[in-house]
Amino acid sequence: MIDTRSDIKAGIVGLGNIGQYHAERLVELGVTLAGGMDVSAEARTRFARRYDVDVYDDHDELYDTINAVIITTPNKYHEEYAVDAFERNLHVLLEKPLGHSTESAQRIADAAAESDGVSMVGFNNRFANTVRIVKNRIERGTLGDVTHIEANYVRRRGIPGRGSWFTRRNIAGGGALIDLGVHAIDLALYLLGYPPVEEVNGVTRSEFGDREEYAYLEMWADDAGPEGFDVDDSATAFIRCAGNRTISLEVAWATNRPATHEFIARGTDAAARFDLLEGDLSVYSASKAGADHLEDTTIETRHNDTHSDEQRAFFDQIVGNGDGDGTIDEALTVQSVIGAIYESSEKGHTITIDDRAPIE
Repeated sequence: MIDTRSDIKAGIVGLGNIGQYHAERLVELGVTLAGGMDVSAEARTRFARRYDVDVYDDHDELYDTINAVIITTPNKYHEEYAVDAFERNLHVLLEKPLGHSTESAQRIADAAAESDGVSMVGFNNRFANTVRIVKNRIERGTLGDVTHIEANYVRRRGIPGRGSWFTRRNIAGGGALIDLGVHAIDLALYLLGYPPVEEVNGVTRSEFGDREEYAYLEMWADDAGPEGFDVDDSATAFIRCAGNRTISLEVAWATNRPATHEFIARGTDAAARFDLLEGDLSVYSASKAGADHLEDTTIETRHNDTHSDEQRAFFDQIVGNGDGDGTIDEALTVQSVIGAIYESSEKGHTITIDDRAPIE
């Protein structure tokens, strides 16, 4: 019986940087960190030394000791660890994306549907205070009918370590689109209320990662050069949803333009513009009251730790104090859109999605 957070015994599969990031916040929330698992002996030793917990090279041994798991492995391995966890009725927080392919994501979703465990996918940007404010205003009708989202997640130079698993298609499933685009697509659909996606037209590009002369300024890992880089480093897409709701998407690890994390939710009564990383938020409208005029309102809020708030929502759902956020079905929709963008780019035409069905 799990009545409080202290009754939760959580484990982490994947003990790299993001696994440790989750471990820190888990402990701060009063959840028992029961252990960790990784195939790397070095990662296990580092994690055990830092958190003084048992570590394993076999996830089955870890699963015998816990009732909740956070999975932070490379994308290709999500299915193995998530499906086994769901079959044991463990509660699962799975880092985005749902899987490395639409087919793998579908198998994870099928396992989740048969499980008694709580499930959540790591769309942490939903928990940013700016996003919460915009979502609240949309739900209250302040913006009127929101019909279009401009979604940008663009780095000028920010490939996450050429030569790492992020830049290898067989492990990651894609490049900038599946890494950054998954956040942008989810957030855009989330603000629109997740309408059924009908059509997708997109182009993915690889223009910088395979260059010997790539201007290396910063990455999330060391630069091993272009060998083995076989993924996209940018993507542009247009997504059409039911009710003529649309999304324009621009994502990039590397491009010759200023970085931007700007989202704009355009409504019939007002529009909200916010910076996903900086937190800047403005609302734009017009009125005839008094005299015709335009109104630009700047909203100030505080920054919050989105991963902590995401975990709090996950653990609260386990103890029955919330509905959670970031459902498996929504993550499957995002995966379907990503698959459709890759297919559209390869075939050179629009891809139709029938009632959010996964792309085969």
